[in-house]
Amino acid sequence: MSFDAPFAPWQQRAFEHAAAAIDAGRMGHALLFCGPAMLGKRRVAERLAQRVLCLSPDPAARPCGQCRACALYRSRSQKDPQEQRPDGSLSHPWGHPGHPDAIFVGHAWRLTPSPPRQMTVIPVDQVRELSTRLSTTPQYGDAKVAIIDPADDMNDAAANALLKTLEEPVPGRYLWLLSAHPARLPATIRSRCQRLEFRLPPADEAVAWLRAQGHADQAATEALAAAHGHPGLADAWLRDGGMALRREVAADLAKLAANAASPLETAKAWTADDLAMQRLLHAADLARDEAAGLTDPARIRKLAAWFDGANRTRELLRSTIRADLAVVDLLLAWRDAAGDKTRGVTR
Repeated sequence: MSFDAPFAPWQQRAFEHAAAAIDAGRMGHALLFCGPAMLGKRRVAERLAQRVLCLSPDPAARPCGQCRACALYRSRSQKDPQEQRPDGSLSHPWGHPGHPDAIFVGHAWRLTPSPPRQMTVIPVDQVRELSTRLSTTPQYGDAKVAIIDPADDMNDAAANALLKTLEEPVPGRYLWLLSAHPARLPATIRSRCQRLEFRLPPADEAVAWLRAQGHADQAATEALAAAHGHPGLADAWLRDGGMALRREVAADLAKLAANAASPLETAKAWTADDLAMQRLLHAADLARDEAAGLTDPARIRKLAAWFDGANRTRELLRSTIRADLAVVDLLLAWRDAAGDKTRGVTR
């Protein structure tokens, strides 16, 4: 899906709110797009950036899609080597724009010293380069727009360098930070940004949107419930087999809880392909769902601890540790945390 594809209803509302604020002069230079991942923050930010840079004299027609600025903005390319986030997704899903006054900052490659390596944080040198580019005169029109995504992956030095730019705004410069975890940003940065909140839409709106994406009613409803009302996540699961994988993980966990499967064999199966991280995400979410329906404080605490352990194991899988050994410890803990229900034990 391209960044200029039609918006979902909740994305359209966010875009119109921000555009109206810009037109009325109520929008400051710094804006924090925040809310759950996969709700379209990046698409809205990119479309809003095109609107700001568009050369059409009619605000109601922006972005016009026809002017030189729009053409340059829509001309995209990925850098070589390709920039990726720690989870393997593209740092900039639709590439860098050809427009010189649009600046995208994310996880990049550090080329020196040799050998080159993909960064897992946004370091200070990227923010310093950004600040330098924002201080120069725009090449088209009278605006420049910078997008930092995900802003919460800036390291401490980068965040401190950005603070100086936030404290010394230049007219016509827009600095937009995107984050699914805004609490990870320093309070000094959050306090200097206006916020554009993305929230989960009403269930009927989310289901209608999923139907419009081509999903059957029952599948859309089931996926939306599993995703706790998150339409973007439900759509992704329906498209990439995530719902089927979730059912497989649930069946494996049930067998482990009933002592009907081997933790070691299950761990080997879970880590035999590149879906181990996704399996752990589903497993953690299923544990959270089970804990939510319980009244026994002891089992709730165990499942909560297991949920935290699943997230720690995901981080371990990014290291050089043997994946099956990390996962087998987690699955042994699951048998203890969830097995009480199967064994009929109460405390």
